[in-house]
Amino acid sequence: MKTRHNIIICMGSSCFARGNERALGIIKSYINKNGLDANVEFRGKLCTELCNKGPVITINDICYENVKPESVTDILDSVFTAG
Repeated sequence: MKTRHNIIICMGSSCFARGNERALGIIKSYINKNGLDANVEFRGKLCTELCNKGPVITINDICYENVKPESVTDILDSVFTAG
C-alpha cells in the first residue's frame, strides 16, 4: 500500500501574494505529471497564522516556511523520493 501524503498550502493574502499563487500551480502540475492524484490530499487553508514566515506550505505535518516558488519542486522531490 502506498503512503498517503497531505499537502496544505496557505492561501492567506500575505502568503498568496508572496509566492503561493505560483506555488499552487506548481504543486498541481507536479501531482498530475507524476500520477500522484490517488496518493495525495492537496488543499488550501485560508491562513496558517504564520504570515511573518510565509509563504507557508505544510506537507505531512512538516511546515515549510519562506517557500519560494523556485524551490517547490525540490521540496516535493525530497518528500516523494523519501517514500
